[in-house]
Order: sequence, then structure tokens, then C-alpha cells
Amino acid sequence: MKIEYTNDTKGITPDMLEGFFVGWPDPPEPGMHLTLLRQSSHRVLALDPAEGRVIGFITAVSDGVLSAYIPLLEVVPGRQGEGIGQELVRRMLKELQDFYMVDLCCDAGLVPFYEQLGLHRVNGMVHRNYGRQSGKR
Repeated sequence: MKIEYTNDTKGITPDMLEGFFVGWPDPPEPGMHLTLLRQSSHRVLALDPAEGRVIGFITAVSDGVLSAYIPLLEVVPGRQGEGIGQELVRRMLKELQDFYMVDLCCDAGLVPFYEQLGLHRVNGMVHRNYGRQSGKR
């Protein structure tokens, strides 16, 4: 199975983004997902040409000077465990290598995944507005 990685959303359509945000109470619809990919300052997509769809993605937002934040990394459930998530993180960190800081927040169970990729545990605080989880206004 050949996987292609790209930073470009050209040619990506909402129907190619089915199967993400599993378990989210109010997930973004595929059209909103495409918008968030396009509006992220950085993105890497994993494509399966045989299936004609996106099977994984990672996004980052940045001030373009010192810092970047990685808010989302997802691989569709049927393709997890193939190293796609690791490759997405590696590619994103390479893209962001000139920044002073690259931060992300994750659930405790994901800490070992990110540590093996060279990230370090720190304390952090977050605020969530779950009423806006789908991205709808």
C-alpha cells in the first residue's frame, strides 16, 4: 500500500475526508474539516491513492516567527498502527524545525507516542468551548 504525503489541499474534496473525529460528541463535518485544513498555517496529509481519500492529517498554527502549535493529528481508525501518525509528526516537525517552540497538548495515554518522537512532557493549561467543537458558528 503506497501512501502519499502532501502539504497541499488542492484537489482535496470533503468526500475524501470521511472517517475522522471518531468519538467526538460534535465533530466537524467534512466541509468544515477541509476549511480547517486550508486555514491552518501548516498541514501534512496522508493520502491513499488506491482508496482516493485522506487517511491521516496533522495541522499546525503559527505566528511565523517563534512558535507553532499542533492542535490536530488524526489517522482514520482502520489505518492506525501502520506508522502513518508517526510519519505525519516527523514531517510536521521537520517543516517547523526553524521555530523556537513547537507545542501540543495530548491526553495522558498519548504521551509515550509523542515522547518516542522527541517531544518532552511539560505542564499546560487549556480552555475548551465544547459548544463550538463542530466549528459551526
